[in-house]
Amino acid sequence: VAARWNIPRHAISYGGLKDKHAVTRQWVTIQRGPRHDLKQEHFTLAYQGQADRAFGPHDITANRFHVVMRNLTERAADDIVAQREMVARDGVPNYFDDQRFGSLGASGEFIAKPWCLGDYERALWLALAEANPHDRPGDKAEKETIRDLWGQWIECKAALPKSSRRSIVTYLCDHPTRFREALALMRQDMRSLWLAAFQSDLWNLILSAWLQQHVDPSRLFSVPLATANVPFFSELTDVERTLLAGTPLPLPSARLKLEPGPILTLYEQVLADEGLSLRELRVKYPRDAFFSKGERAALLIPRELRIHSGDDDLYPGRSRVTLQFVLPRGCYATILVKRLTSESLADQ
Repeated sequence: VAARWNIPRHAISYGGLKDKHAVTRQWVTIQRGPRHDLKQEHFTLAYQGQADRAFGPHDITANRFHVVMRNLTERAADDIVAQREMVARDGVPNYFDDQRFGSLGASGEFIAKPWCLGDYERALWLALAEANPHDRPGDKAEKETIRDLWGQWIECKAALPKSSRRSIVTYLCDHPTRFREALALMRQDMRSLWLAAFQSDLWNLILSAWLQQHVDPSRLFSVPLATANVPFFSELTDVERTLLAGTPLPLPSARLKLEPGPILTLYEQVLADEGLSLRELRVKYPRDAFFSKGERAALLIPRELRIHSGDDDLYPGRSRVTLQFVLPRGCYATILVKRLTSESLADQ
């Protein structure tokens, strides 16, 4: 949109990033934007009128989902339908799912970790040069060039086409060891995403450890996420459900002040396992991106959950399952799908 209409990126406000593999819809506001539609190959922007302020994430109260799972055996479909009552009652662990970690490259190392620890060269290398499975062909080629010529900035610049990466390499030609300042030249919104991804992974690890402390292990099973295998529960007792529902877990950062007790001990242990402490979860430079502050519910209970099965019209002889539900802002439908399918499809 910004490129097509020659609009500054900061003039466009929206509720959140959407899954590129889904058919999605959301509101967008554009400061002083054109009052007409825009149709492109992969999206349509429909003009709806004027607003007196920008639309943002806090304007979203919930997201409504319609998911169709296809090419299932009849047994798998029946197993999923049979779990509706249990999942509607007990919910699922409220993990951040794989979409949150798109910036994670081949090494599995988060850009924000060396950034927090003051290793600016490593952070910059991960951001500029590391291969990522989501790279487009042009990005893939640029990153390969930067990896091959890292530190040879003049040669590297000559080998790159005009791009944002080349602009940073140009800075390094004149300032070959000023990695801290070079990192600050990268887009602020991207740097904020790196922090969010790292914080989300740490929060997932905290929730994982917390579940293992408080839920009977006989009712836990492991589900693979992009960054780790994490425990899900098959069902909860009344005591466990009350505890999970009543204990939101704070997002970890240096700004978090916890009273001495089991929660602080849990956070310190999880972070120590990652070679970190709470006070290290901050960015010293540049000071225009921050870890989020707040809490996240440990338990995600879908509203208006409907599950139906039937014959699959695209795969004759197979079954399909249709899910409809509503989730709070910031929660992942794919986590619910993983909960419903992990046990039912495990042996098929």
